[in-house]
Amino acid sequence: MKTQLIVALDVDSFKKAKRFVDKLYPRVRIFKVGSQLFTASGPKAVAYIRKKGADVFLDLKFYDIPNTVAQSVRQAVRLGVRMLTVHIAGGLKMLKAAVKAAREEALCLKQKKPLLIGVTILTSHKASRKNVLKLAKIGLDCGLDGVVCSAQEAPLLREKIKKTFVIVTPGIRSDRALGDDQKRTATAREAIQAGSDFLVVGRPLLKSQEPLKVAKELLESCGKLRRGL
Repeated sequence: MKTQLIVALDVDSFKKAKRFVDKLYPRVRIFKVGSQLFTASGPKAVAYIRKKGADVFLDLKFYDIPNTVAQSVRQAVRLGVRMLTVHIAGGLKMLKAAVKAAREEALCLKQKKPLLIGVTILTSHKASRKNVLKLAKIGLDCGLDGVVCSAQEAPLLREKIKKTFVIVTPGIRSDRALGDDQKRTATAREAIQAGSDFLVVGRPLLKSQEPLKVAKELLESCGKLRRGL
């Protein structure tokens, strides 16, 4: 599987999100809608991205009682998102309920099931590789399609977990990036070499004066690494 770029639309209005989508699509084909944008504009942002022709990574990190999470997952499936997140810390019953709900709803709608991605430990926190591995195993054993982790843990997960699964890596920064609230960061090159399938890039691109140029550079870097150049 080739590494793909996800642009995180971590903005406070639909207007701003729309501007970035219009500017970056079709070079960027996956956009993340997180809690900030979803709270500001709800499903409207998801619908616009899909109408444009791009895919949506709905990153709401569902974490609640099993029934509530299951119903939330069903709603996400109805929105037609490509990927969505749940917190692995929610426990076995919650995770299994989420997986069951996604499968049933997709089957009912006769559409492809979105990838269910489990959040291990937020990249804004310090974490041991051992704890991330433990959580990843729990989530994947419950039927999740992949996990969110930093590039620091990705090689260990690839080595220790003998099954096919997706790794989503946020906290992507440039070599010159200043520190922020992200603790376990990596460059795009480091994350790809570590085994990440999706790179989530937000602030380094959104704060740039030339976001399209940054996106093109990231995509070009991914392409070169995939070809082994």
